[in-house]
Amino acid sequence: MIRQANLRHLPRKQVNNRRPVDLSSHPLTSLLGSRRLFKAVNLDTLAPTMPSSMDRKGIVVFTSVGRLQYGFDIFTVNLNQTPITGSTSEHRLTDGISINYNAQFVNEDQSIIFISERSSCPRIYLTRRGLSKPEQLPSVPDSLFHDRPIIKSHHLYFISAHEQPDKPFQSWSALYSTELHGKRKIIRLSPYGVVDYSPAISKSGRFVAIASYGSRPWEGDFHELKTDIVVFPTSDPNNRLVVCEGGGWPTWSGDSTIFFHRQADDGWWSIFRVQFPENPLEFSEFPVLPLRITPPVLHCFTPAAFNDGKRIAVATRRRGKCYRHIEIFDLERKVFHPVTELLNPAFHHYNPFVSSDSESLGYHRFRGKSIEGESRVPHLEPVASPIKDLGMLRINGSFPSFSPDGCLLALNPALDENGGIKVVKSDGSKRRTLIKGRVAFCNSWSPTEKYVIYSSLGPIFESTKTTVQIARVTFEPSYLNIDLQEIPCDVKILTREDSGNNAFPSCSPDGKSLVFRSGRSGHKNLYILDAVNGEFNDGIRKLTDGPWIDTMPSWSPNGDLIAFSSNMHNPNNVDAFSIYVIKPDGSDLRRIYAAGPKGSSDVDIERINHVCFSPNGEWLVFAANIGGVTAEPVSFPNQFQPYGDLYVMRLDGSGLRRLTCDGYENGTPTWHFGGELDMRRLCLGNDAGVELTGEFDEPLWITCDFN
Repeated sequence: MIRQANLRHLPRKQVNNRRPVDLSSHPLTSLLGSRRLFKAVNLDTLAPTMPSSMDRKGIVVFTSVGRLQYGFDIFTVNLNQTPITGSTSEHRLTDGISINYNAQFVNEDQSIIFISERSSCPRIYLTRRGLSKPEQLPSVPDSLFHDRPIIKSHHLYFISAHEQPDKPFQSWSALYSTELHGKRKIIRLSPYGVVDYSPAISKSGRFVAIASYGSRPWEGDFHELKTDIVVFPTSDPNNRLVVCEGGGWPTWSGDSTIFFHRQADDGWWSIFRVQFPENPLEFSEFPVLPLRITPPVLHCFTPAAFNDGKRIAVATRRRGKCYRHIEIFDLERKVFHPVTELLNPAFHHYNPFVSSDSESLGYHRFRGKSIEGESRVPHLEPVASPIKDLGMLRINGSFPSFSPDGCLLALNPALDENGGIKVVKSDGSKRRTLIKGRVAFCNSWSPTEKYVIYSSLGPIFESTKTTVQIARVTFEPSYLNIDLQEIPCDVKILTREDSGNNAFPSCSPDGKSLVFRSGRSGHKNLYILDAVNGEFNDGIRKLTDGPWIDTMPSWSPNGDLIAFSSNMHNPNNVDAFSIYVIKPDGSDLRRIYAAGPKGSSDVDIERINHVCFSPNGEWLVFAANIGGVTAEPVSFPNQFQPYGDLYVMRLDGSGLRRLTCDGYENGTPTWHFGGELDMRRLCLGNDAGVELTGEFDEPLWITCDFN
């Protein structure tokens, strides 16, 4: 049933304004006077506003799950050729720089608008055949995230995540628009406090459909976001109607039909359809029941409707096949026509889009190894930072740790047998292997010994009894002056083999001790260990004790505190972790509240991990779920926790500031004072790095194992 969207947070006078409107005589600019509803920003005068950052200087290095291997470019096929016979050929519309995705056609000359991360964060670009360089379009200068751009009737519509909600656990994503000519003011179309994803504009340009989470707090869902399909006129964004409860990624056929995806009761992701008269606002009391369109024998996602009303393009996952492909579904004959499997059977293809004349079909995929463009993954990649003097670098690996002089970084290139430990120069120019052929994770470079690294050897995130050991890895500095890919090293095990799961070491500033997490008692608590001789000769003592999980400790640079993640406030909930600090002698244990004040319900659903101190010991950087989900996760490759973003906060819980905002899982940060690391001298592009292979996973929570 179509129902009025929940706008209880708006002034009563605006809530009651629900009558149908004359769209032809109701210009968008007439609504700009309501500052509670819309925010207009002049792009010609707006500059990013950066707070004082005298105590937040340096470089934060972190990982984003899978992101550096995407290598996405945008491709199209001409549907006048015959996909079924295999005669279709692809045409690449983007230039192989960075990653490019989520495109839409602008007109029939193959012009497209799309998202690219070439400027260190997702921004909006336009390109066409013959254009040597994509044109960056108007966007919000201080936004770290843009998504799903559309051009219609000389207006640009897009998702941005630059306005912080007034409460935690709510996504920042909202819909905005701007004129492409004239004053170029940015207008917020989503009511304040409402979260919107995945916009679509009807054929006439009169209506917007959106996947809306509404104004309620995020409930922790991400396998399938609990969004509704909401429609409103472009001229009256406050006049919102829920046309279907449960659904995402809407696409219009004309002005009276919407297709969308959702997970059906039998477990298969499927495409559904709702139909209504040409102006849905006039029929808000009539039931409109969604009709399932695609059969329960395959997964179908991210639909794109053809204007002929007879076909939709979808991304599919079929039983017995490993790759996501684009297919065309004939709505009359109820049959699928494969497209991309005939062209690139061993690549994933995402998020189809269709030209207005129904002759061209587009999508994005890994560009391939032989195609022109960036062919290597940089060891270090600059990422836009919201804080002026704090640099941000994404590393190709996990758990980075700086050498004492900042010249080198230790990292884990993977968290399986292909990983081990590697060392990369902090300008990104050279990477070498210390340990290979075994699982290693969480590195801590000795602050006093330039060539000593501590790490965990064994499988990550396993039970208390699984054997994982703390290792001291030493290598000779002279090997760094020789052109060797593999550096000989000495590995000394510091924990007993029968002591269970020992992991996440962090070295004290004097280099004499390690704090780490161990499951030897049957619970995962913290211990302090002799950094040279290990637990042998009574070189170990217990720091925390209880039937809960204490993990991922970080020793402050001043040596006076150890920060860590724990669920000791609610041991029965293994999904909620908060920040705690304790002195190395076991005294003064206290909890630091990030999501709200002590006693609030918000702090008990924090999921905070990977806590790390700033170089001056006054701030913490960590990964948290406080900002919810920024984009529909089913439209991306696998992200284990797509709500994971980085934040900084003072030790007293004040000054919380978000550092990352995207659709990825960001984590394992380290914070360095800067020193030898010059952001302007990073080795990027094809000059350094490893081969771009496009090896990433489909969402692991999508299964085809149904009866």
